[in-house]
Amino acid sequence: MRFHALACDYDGTIAVDGRVDDGTVEALDRLARSGRRLVLVTGRHLDDLLDVFPRLDLFDRVVAENGALLYRPEERERVLLADPPPAEFVERLRERGVEPLHVGAGVVATWQPHESTVLDVIRDLGLELQIVFNKGAVMVLPPGVNKASGLGVALAELGLSAHSVVGVGDAENDHAFLAACECAVAVGGAIPALKESCDLVVDDVTELVRLIVDEDLAHVPLDRHDILLGDDVHVRAHGERILIAGPSHSGKSTVAAALVERIHEAGYQICLIDPEGDYAEGLGDAVVLGDPRRAPTHDEVLQIVGDASRSVVVNLLGVPIDDRPGYFEELVMRVGAVWGRVGRPHWLVIDEAHHLLPDGFDPQSTATLGAMLAITVHPDSLSAPVLGEFTAVIAVGAEPGGVLDAFSQAERPDVPGELDTGELLLWRPGDDPVQVTLTPSQHERRRHIRKYAAGTLGDDSSFRFRGPDDRLDLKADNLNLFLRLGEGVDEDTWQFHRRQGDYSRWMAECVKDEELSAAVAEVERSDDGVEAGRARIRELVEERYTAPE
Repeated sequence: MRFHALACDYDGTIAVDGRVDDGTVEALDRLARSGRRLVLVTGRHLDDLLDVFPRLDLFDRVVAENGALLYRPEERERVLLADPPPAEFVERLRERGVEPLHVGAGVVATWQPHESTVLDVIRDLGLELQIVFNKGAVMVLPPGVNKASGLGVALAELGLSAHSVVGVGDAENDHAFLAACECAVAVGGAIPALKESCDLVVDDVTELVRLIVDEDLAHVPLDRHDILLGDDVHVRAHGERILIAGPSHSGKSTVAAALVERIHEAGYQICLIDPEGDYAEGLGDAVVLGDPRRAPTHDEVLQIVGDASRSVVVNLLGVPIDDRPGYFEELVMRVGAVWGRVGRPHWLVIDEAHHLLPDGFDPQSTATLGAMLAITVHPDSLSAPVLGEFTAVIAVGAEPGGVLDAFSQAERPDVPGELDTGELLLWRPGDDPVQVTLTPSQHERRRHIRKYAAGTLGDDSSFRFRGPDDRLDLKADNLNLFLRLGEGVDEDTWQFHRRQGDYSRWMAECVKDEELSAAVAEVERSDDGVEAGRARIRELVEERYTAPE
């Protein structure tokens, strides 16, 4: 189920001449019985609404007064979401003959053509107020208060994301809240400007409810939410299951980082499983749980997932490698239960998927989740039933054909023999592969620098100065510490690792910087002397990363 709630306007949307007919009430009741939530979002004063519509019990929340007041029907509680209108402002309007004049808990309303007088009084008193129009009605509210802001409060209380909501309205004051919803709908009697901006136009709310309950709006094009890959090629924001695969150092992480960044920036909630600590520096404002010394608990993860406004990075460095598949399977089942209730998290991202989705993994664990992005160097090591759930594969590196063969047994067309850096191949079985130039992440390089220059890599990714006969055991868990320890070790230890190519290998495999690795490999081969070699490697690192303090 993609859509877990309907947010609807009152007058002109579910009500005609202020009244809701029996057919519309029956439709709203059907929607509620389907397990979805209902939010009424109206410009009306709450007391007026209670007088004309006795079935507010159908709704989980009511946003009244154009966003200034929240009402909880079950508890019959009112929560003011805006400052009350200034008494002097109301009195001045009355003195100027503005009638009718309705004063609510947070809104003042009248009708055209009094908008000029209202604006004059606002200016004369030096107030910071906004005017909102609604088919001839003139509403005055504090700045930033509208139907969208009120809907946001209601959804937060219900644990829902606007990405799981259908919104429907008919007038000027509905633009903001409809734009905040994943699917924006206008009824047949809506103003033309609103119809033009919406994803769907229906005759009435009864028709809309039928489309939601019977089809979950599956056939409504919502490509405005699609996520850019590159070259104007996009992936869907909902329902995708994408596998990114290719050999080591082929650019998988770069592709994943670009997609994850754009998914996060679009406001979708992400649960990112991070076995190697590659996202230890975070993902925007996402919460990072766990580190090399402490494994995050499942309850901690679920607490973050429970807040629709936050994404979470689950760092598994503190979980023993052999325990990670079991940890992951239990976590995914519990996260899937949340998804079944509220449609979140919108995306599950699994790095190093071959460790977490091995042969024998039960695909039922991931079947209850929404969109999924998995990254692996070994697609042939993934559970075959899980592979069958992916809707697309992104291949990178020298042998994209081999990646596609591992992904699917279906016959595929010919593909390029090798992809250049920044190139990828997107394939959906049944379609022709598409070669794409990736639009890179804006922040990946900065995140990479922070992590590898001064972060904390796990034991498996740290460099260890051991020297001949394992005389030492000095661990460098970032580049800065590597340079400091490298300057202090004896010449035999330094030369021992140089001759074996350990420095360049570590920078390729653990620091994941092929360019730096290639440059350091030249230094290892040249052997211009210990001090010259140390100085040159320091210079190469500092050219690409923040210099040590």
